[in-house]
Amino acid sequence: MAPLIALSGITRWFPLGDGEVTVLKDVTLDIAAGEFVSIVGSSGSGKSTLMNILGCLDGPSAGSYRFDGVEVGGLGIEELATLRREHFGFIFQRYHLMGELSAIDNVAVPAIYAGTSAALREERAVDLLVRLGLGDRLYNRPSQLSGGQQQRVSVARALINGGEVILADEPTGALDSKSGEELLDLLSELHQAGHTVIIVTHDPAVARRAERTIEIRDGEVVRDTRIATASARPGRLASPLPKAGFGASLARLGNAFSIALRSMLAHRMRSFLTMLGIVIGIASVVMVVALGQGGQEQVLSQISALGTNTITVLPGSGFGDRSAGSIRTLTEGDARALAAEPFADSVTPTVNSSGTVLFGNKSASAQVTGVGLNYFQVNGRTIDKGQGFQTDDIDSRAQVAVIDPNAEAELFEAGETALGQVIIVGAVPLRVIGVAAKSTGFGPGGQSLNIWVPYTTAMTRMTGQSALSGITVRVADSADVDTAATQIEAIMLLRHGTKDFFVFNANSIRNAITATTMTLTLLVSAIAVISLVVGGIGVMNIMLVSVTERTREIGVRMAVGARRSDVLTQFLIEAVLVCLVGGAMGVMLALGLGAVVSAFGFQVSYSLASILVALFASSVIGVGFGFFPARRAAGLRPVDALARE
Repeated sequence: MAPLIALSGITRWFPLGDGEVTVLKDVTLDIAAGEFVSIVGSSGSGKSTLMNILGCLDGPSAGSYRFDGVEVGGLGIEELATLRREHFGFIFQRYHLMGELSAIDNVAVPAIYAGTSAALREERAVDLLVRLGLGDRLYNRPSQLSGGQQQRVSVARALINGGEVILADEPTGALDSKSGEELLDLLSELHQAGHTVIIVTHDPAVARRAERTIEIRDGEVVRDTRIATASARPGRLASPLPKAGFGASLARLGNAFSIALRSMLAHRMRSFLTMLGIVIGIASVVMVVALGQGGQEQVLSQISALGTNTITVLPGSGFGDRSAGSIRTLTEGDARALAAEPFADSVTPTVNSSGTVLFGNKSASAQVTGVGLNYFQVNGRTIDKGQGFQTDDIDSRAQVAVIDPNAEAELFEAGETALGQVIIVGAVPLRVIGVAAKSTGFGPGGQSLNIWVPYTTAMTRMTGQSALSGITVRVADSADVDTAATQIEAIMLLRHGTKDFFVFNANSIRNAITATTMTLTLLVSAIAVISLVVGGIGVMNIMLVSVTERTREIGVRMAVGARRSDVLTQFLIEAVLVCLVGGAMGVMLALGLGAVVSAFGFQVSYSLASILVALFASSVIGVGFGFFPARRAAGLRPVDALARE
């Protein structure tokens, strides 16, 4: 009958400085199924290295290792993980249980990687723990168990997937004499039940419990003593568990998520500090976009109140033209010509002036504007009290005025009516016939004191000028504003014969403000993104530290059958989870800051798209900056990971 394990010429060396050191030298031996073998030797003899090779935690530098007729040297990384998962069970000297998991969860870990359903693996874990005398310790964590109890949990873990071959490395080394004897009795029971048991020990008393002893000295087998002949035994204490099929991948994913969550909760302060960069970055991005969009909406709403479909004709070549004040070519005829065009909804001439206004013993500086019949319609304003100007007021150069709420509050006492009162502007008495509704705070009449009079009154009784300061056209809703602006320019050029004017399209304010706020938002957002990058680097650094701290845990998981993809997924999920939680906290912080900012009068407008993009960005950062630490963890060899302190 072919041996279960066949080693031929196994040699293992390690680099040491410029040379190398040979730990195993041409080891050749066979181990049959069902044997109870002890491998003995002093420290440094190579016995632990031999066990690592037997358990596929390490590979030989030379020679052949065949397990159940399969050449192990020809297997890939994933195939070796499968071999460990389905055929080997490890019992370590230091137990290597995971502190965050209960006894049941520790035992069930190999079954998760084997793809066993949750119900079945929990049932098997409970059954094994009960049979090993831990029925009252199922939900205890390792810190709540004695050394002997922890070692029994590790035995149950070795058996969960069947444990065809039990590999025990100095299993009694960390136990008192009583617990050690109990464990050896348990290993004997496993042997009697049909499991192949291989113990590495330096204790002759432990070695005598086996039916075969292999002694190693300086890397060579110097003695192979068989006390009894292995006999075939029916079955094993634990048989292989059936796979869960499609649910296996979901089970491993859920397990990885659970481990990541436990790790975060176990190191709350470290997790919070890791998230802090992400929190600040996400909050900055969301808040900047909200403020930018809110400010833009506020300004645009004010412009809309004025009417973005207004076009103003002004003297000069443009804003800032110093010679504009001396150009006196805009006339009432120009206003009438534009009013006759089909694109014009309404037109008003304007004459700008300023002066001191008096009422009783009160005086104030005010902006005085001569306007046409349709001024308030053109500029999107309404009369709150009294009435606006009538045709007769324009034609007769009437000494009447409409004031704004600012002027009303400045000149008149609270509760005192302004209508019918006579105010003095310059040297001209004017009777107040109306009070305009409150302005939006933008455009004509924003925050200053404003008084409007018929433009004919302003020209003849106040300024003495014959030319207009400007002409404003409100474009009909059915007409295109840009086309109307082009037509107005053509009409004025035809009437004047020269370009002594310029056309200002109010819609350009909207476009300019939109472009400017968008540029500023992008600029500040780009600065805020730096916080995200810094946060991502922080995530990567902490994850690298986490990999270092949990190297032995990684080794244990690989020893019990975890694939590299399982380890990679676990650490990636942890990085993404940190970033997602940090992203969610950042969004909540931004919402809270928005409430505070709004209380100070700033308009904040949150964009669902920006919030979703921010959360997506945090996920990308988790994947991007978490991949390198996760890949580093997954790239560790089991034997190297287990050897780390």
